[in-house]
Amino acid sequence: MLKSSYQTDLIEAGCDEAGRGCLAGPVCAAAVILPANFTHSLLTDSKQLSAKQRYNLRTEIEEVAISWAVDFSDNHYIDQHNILKASIHTMHKAIGQLSVKPQLILVDGNYFIPFPEIKHKCIVKGDSLYFSIAAASILAKTYRDDLMDSLHLSFPQYKWISNKGYPTKAHRIAIQQHGITDYHRKSFHMETDQLSLQFSYSEK
Repeated sequence: MLKSSYQTDLIEAGCDEAGRGCLAGPVCAAAVILPANFTHSLLTDSKQLSAKQRYNLRTEIEEVAISWAVDFSDNHYIDQHNILKASIHTMHKAIGQLSVKPQLILVDGNYFIPFPEIKHKCIVKGDSLYFSIAAASILAKTYRDDLMDSLHLSFPQYKWISNKGYPTKAHRIAIQQHGITDYHRKSFHMETDQLSLQFSYSEK
């Protein structure tokens, strides 16, 4: 069972992102404030759940959350600023949209740029430790998946409906055969040898 809070006397927002390791599409981030002492028997890291479980939980999260927000930074922003800065920038955008100002931000990972006037705590594998971060991971993952599914309709040859822009074998082969689109990250190395060495991702 995950933990309901890091500190019991503060309003906490969990924050996470999806899409950092992709070759195409945006990075997406979510911030979620859950009620105090919130628990859920199924809620955990989005990577441990099936797509159906994630979407069912998304509905529950949005209904029960005190506040939640999702935002994106596109591939052009990623190319201009690098993926780490883009991920944190996107987290900041999501946090800034919350209707309730948190007093503490719980961030999945080991690095974060401070958000103005709000304390933060970086937690490695936080999406498998705290409900609020797990909730944010589910929102970020599902909203980004929705976007990649819609882009697949215009670019079916890249199989984004199944790989969501990650460097799967099918995606790498499609890049070799068709080149890149305006949604691909040009700052990411896409030559065959580099892709095979740098990335490993299995379609689910």
